[in-house]
Amino acid sequence: MHFKDKVIYQIYPKSFYDGDHDGKGDFQGVIQKLDYLEYLGIDYIWFNACFLSPQNDNGYDVEDYYKIDPQYGSMQDFEELCSEAKKRNIYIMLDMVFNHTSTRHEWFQKALKGEEKYKNYYIFRKGKANGKSPTNWQSKFGGNAWEYVETFDEYYLHLYDRTQADLNWDNPEVREEMVNVVDFWMNKGVKGFRFDVVNLISKPDTFEDDFEGDGRRFYTDGPHVHEYLRELNLNSFGKDKSCITVGEMSSTSLENCVKYAGEDSNELNMVFNFHHLKVDYRNKDKWSLKPFDFMELKNLFNTWQIGMQENKAWNALFWCNHDQPRVVSRFGNDKNYHEQSAKMLASTIHLMRGVPYIYQGEEIGMTNAYFSDIKKYRDVESLNYYKILKEKGYNEKEVFEILEERSRDNSRTPMQWDDSDYAGFSDVTPWIDVIDNYQSINVKNSMNDKDSILHYYKKLIELRKQYKIIQEGLFVPLLESDSEVFAYKRMYEDEELIVLNNFYDKEVTIDMNLQEYVLLISNYKEDKRKILRPYETVAYYKK
Repeated sequence: MHFKDKVIYQIYPKSFYDGDHDGKGDFQGVIQKLDYLEYLGIDYIWFNACFLSPQNDNGYDVEDYYKIDPQYGSMQDFEELCSEAKKRNIYIMLDMVFNHTSTRHEWFQKALKGEEKYKNYYIFRKGKANGKSPTNWQSKFGGNAWEYVETFDEYYLHLYDRTQADLNWDNPEVREEMVNVVDFWMNKGVKGFRFDVVNLISKPDTFEDDFEGDGRRFYTDGPHVHEYLRELNLNSFGKDKSCITVGEMSSTSLENCVKYAGEDSNELNMVFNFHHLKVDYRNKDKWSLKPFDFMELKNLFNTWQIGMQENKAWNALFWCNHDQPRVVSRFGNDKNYHEQSAKMLASTIHLMRGVPYIYQGEEIGMTNAYFSDIKKYRDVESLNYYKILKEKGYNEKEVFEILEERSRDNSRTPMQWDDSDYAGFSDVTPWIDVIDNYQSINVKNSMNDKDSILHYYKKLIELRKQYKIIQEGLFVPLLESDSEVFAYKRMYEDEELIVLNNFYDKEVTIDMNLQEYVLLISNYKEDKRKILRPYETVAYYKK
């Protein structure tokens, strides 16, 4: 498999680097920072959705799959980016939003005019006899999942915002359009694709009310999803063996993921699942806080590592992305053990079986934003929940405690390049505020300090390239009942790697015989063997 030694770096283009001085990141900005990414050692850049869009959901409402959104630059800028990246052995992975389009998409506009061909590109249904929507499903952004169109006396389905109409994948013409889109970008030199919420594309044959939940059990991992992905693979990216693909899987199951990402299933190379990022949701509700459940986190990692391994399927490994809070603030300790916990969390992911993803700024230990003024928030979901939580009776202080932990804006603040104004991201006021700690946490400081979080990430990437055991070794859980340490062993031919991660701010004694092993990497200077200090991580190797 051609991707097992690879590391992917996710760029949220709006917040990476402003090359044209308008307060937003863009492709020319990325081109200027390619040397930095080459230094870090990554192989692919995954860009968040960057197609033409009204930006109601930060680009995940696509108006035209064949055009770059002008806020990021022109097609020429994109082509220059592809070729400049390639000179540094870095390839581009694009984000394909194929579950829905913007209601401003030409297809939807034609549908609204009554063109039958395009109406069949979407999911229109009559309401119930009592004047209610076809089902009681809830949109993922809150509110009803159906929007009424008076002209037709019908509703269209939108699992997300009402400006994001779900596509009808049961229509072969829609599937053909998607193949054309993938081919178009491959011809531009794109070598990777991340498919947004792709396990939601196949809707049920009949639509019914959900009296147990919000409707997702009817459309998640739907009836034809595997068949449609195989067809897309066969007709587009599957023709180029050097192309890599990853699916974002919403509320999915292990049983389905071993099919999506099985070596022989001809669907996708690997999958993101999000179960491990719900261990601090009280009653599985994102907007209800609780301390993270470490044992649940551990069990989920072990279950998915082993389940995928047994079925020859591949995980995408990650803590952070544009929708998640910063991991060092979430499962680490960004106040007292910032550097140690950031490095420990990095080792946890990078030494497991799968392909690691780094989200911009994670490699320098960027933290949550901790914005305590609603005027600083930009994310549509956060602004909605600000209102919803207040309506539920939470006071202002409680609402901000929740937003500071959960808002997607935590990950969308500008990349912190140096200690100059606006963190060196731009020379004008950015679209969203820079975090207050940019003078201490930034790339420039990290480059100058050989013990920085950045250099630790660089070393983890080098180790993956160097050691087959990290790329391909079996994963075996260790110390499964330990309530503070996440430990595992990797095995490959006659090699062994033992990885120990202390998730807490206290010392833990380790009862293991490690005499024959050499230390491969650690976040503390001296090697103690018998104890793990606060947030300590160690990897021991033997051949």
